[in-house]
Order: sequence, then C-alpha cells, then structure tokens
Amino acid sequence: MSNPDVRSVIAQRIDEALAAKPDGILEAIAQSAGASLLQVLERLPGHGVKLFPPERFEDIWNNLRAWGDILFTVHTDDIVLECVGALPEGKHGHGYFNIHGDSPIGGHIKASNCKAIAVVDRPFHGRRSCSVQFLNQDGNAMFKVFVRRDKQRELLPEQVKFFEEVAQL
Repeated sequence: MSNPDVRSVIAQRIDEALAAKPDGILEAIAQSAGASLLQVLERLPGHGVKLFPPERFEDIWNNLRAWGDILFTVHTDDIVLECVGALPEGKHGHGYFNIHGDSPIGGHIKASNCKAIAVVDRPFHGRRSCSVQFLNQDGNAMFKVFVRRDKQRELLPEQVKFFEEVAQL
C-alpha cells in the first residue's frame, strides 16, 4: 500500500472508532485504529479541537498558569497519572523546560519534542471535557492539562472561561 492509501485506511479506522464510541478514551481509539493521538484529534467531528504550533509552548504554558489548581495528567500504556496543582513557572535550561515551585507539579519537560498543542473540547463518558494537550513528535501526548470538576462533577466555571480564552489565542 502506498502512503496515501495507508493514511486513508487509518482515517477510516479512526472515523469508525469515533462513530462507535464518540465520547471514549482517545488513546484507546488511536490504538485500535493504529493511529497516533494527533491523528485522532485531527479527525474529531465538529469544532472541538484547535491546534497550535509548538512555538506557542511557552505562551500557552504561561496562560495555563493563571487557571489555579488544574488536573495534570500523563497517560502512557502503563499508567494514567493524575496530579492536582497549579502549574509553576518554567524556564528553559540544559535542553529542558524546567518547572519548579510550590506545586506538586514539577520536573523537566523536553519542550523541543513538542510537535503540536491541542485545545480539546469534547464529550467524555457523557460529560463535557476541556483539556489542553501537548503532543510529541510521534503525535502522542506528552501531558495534558484539564479543567477541573467540582464535587458534583461539573466543570469549574472560572476555569472553563480561561479554557475558552486559550482557544481564542
């Protein structure tokens, strides 16, 4: 199969998986379709995804810092790690975007591996879900920042407002 044929087959698999479970786990849809997360995001119906180039990494990170305590996730084949906290200030050094401060979220991000940043507004298990997803060169998630929910599992309105502002950057 030539490269356009492969892309067409993958696109069809993604579309079928999204039709079967439109509010399912995007990584599971990607895996079942033999695709990357980015390929799935690019095929989400409607206007639920806005993509930014990697050059916007620091701008978007700094915008997210104003949100207060967010839900920070790292999703691999082996774990979905979730951490609640404010995003600390970051600065470039020694090949990393280094984040440290008075937050449980800290470490070193290889920002140069970022291929795209997706602002995603979609249903997830029957509820609206709002996230900013940083994608690596393979088109898979480096990490994600989610709008948090209250005790009734409703999105925090002030964070939704911030989220919608990011989509307009």
